[in-house]
Amino acid sequence: MSARDEILGRVRSALDGVSPAVDLPAAPRAPDRGDLVALFDERVADYRAVVTRCAAADLEATVAEALGGARAVVPPGLGLEVPGSVVDDGLTAAELDAIDAVVTRARVGIAETGTIVLDHAPDQGRRAISLVPDLHVCIVDASQVVADVPDAIALLDPARPTTWISGPSATSDIELDRVEGVHGPRTLHVVLVG
Repeated sequence: MSARDEILGRVRSALDGVSPAVDLPAAPRAPDRGDLVALFDERVADYRAVVTRCAAADLEATVAEALGGARAVVPPGLGLEVPGSVVDDGLTAAELDAIDAVVTRARVGIAETGTIVLDHAPDQGRRAISLVPDLHVCIVDASQVVADVPDAIALLDPARPTTWISGPSATSDIELDRVEGVHGPRTLHVVLVG
């Protein structure tokens, strides 16, 4: 008999006939779609991001307002008219740096964490466009909001690159002074549709 078997045998005999009284918590109720979207809105705002909700019919006007006249780069498959925008056709880092903003869509929004995930499909563009401009306007449809990280991972293709965004880019120095925009957009504006 191994030491492991001996120890487990002792535990079994000590517990034999003993049924511990344990109160199990009730299973959590599945949140409804409205609760998920409201939680997502709240958690995104907690990260110092701006959240604007709009109807699908108002999307173009809402994006234009979020840009506030800033010149934007857009991915080739955005599917939205953004006046004065430049379509990314492989812009260099210097060319991207000269542009104020980017407008993308998202693959999924996570309510529990307030995180937006991009999988760089044609409506989201390549990773560089979401990291170089100072303002990122990201469009998330209410139907794309899921409860938690496992739900999001179930929707993602593991063969595709992903970028997980939880608020504007930020870091802290040794004195814990927060600095935004060091390695990504200084401002995140989420347009929540629906």
